Amino acid sequence: MNDLNWIDLTHSFDSTTLYWPNNKTKFIHHSDAEGVTPLGYYYSSYSICAPEHGGTHLDAPIHFAKDKYTVEQLPLTSLTGNAVVIDVSKNALANRDYQIAIADIKSWEMENGKIEKNTIILFKTGYGKYYPNRGDYFGTPKTGIEAIPELHFPGIDPKTTSWLIKEREVKAIGLDTPSLDYGQSKDFKTHQILMGSNKPGFENLANLDKLPATNIYVVALPMKIGKGSGAPLRIIAGVSN
Repeated sequence: MNDLNWIDLTHSFDSTTLYWPNNKTKFIHHSDAEGVTPLGYYYSSYSICAPEHGGTHLDAPIHFAKDKYTVEQLPLTSLTGNAVVIDVSKNALANRDYQIAIADIKSWEMENGKIEKNTIILFKTGYGKYYPNRGDYFGTPKTGIEAIPELHFPGIDPKTTSWLIKEREVKAIGLDTPSLDYGQSKDFKTHQILMGSNKPGFENLANLDKLPATNIYVVALPMKIGKGSGAPLRIIAGVSN
């Protein structure tokens, strides 16, 4: 591991952190103490409040699949391992409603080789460059329930998700958009399929443009929330020098 160059794939959590438009709360960082104490030393302490799902975060299987892993139940082997980056930005940036196809993966494999079993798949749509501009990232600047019908961003076709699980036996899937499913999804079928297989998903990833296609090792450690359906995620990628 000493010969790896580590890239942070995590957006900072702060006042600009993006959450689903109808989330009732956002990230709050409150100062409980800050400054020089009566004894002359500096001291600071803060409180945080945030939804499970938002910013760079993990979706645990329980999020869309009853009786599957909650956040704290996920084995570390599900959160670490070899990864690849599949660049679908040409199609995704040309069509905000693009759904990543099996053909995208087969085309990638023609250049880079067949994806090995237990690989973490990271899809680069190019939408990471829009974060944290809500309008550009979500396809609408609106918030609240009225924004949901106007969401337009790419995601993963459910057929592709099924194929990755059955034909490539992938470990986890992540991407640089607000959701594994595209913005206009009504049934979140990709979530259902992936999490029904007890596999986690990673959303709102950063810096995928800094990674090569292969020879990547990912460490994706969420806040260990008991019985959580998701959690803020610190995800990093090691690239061979």
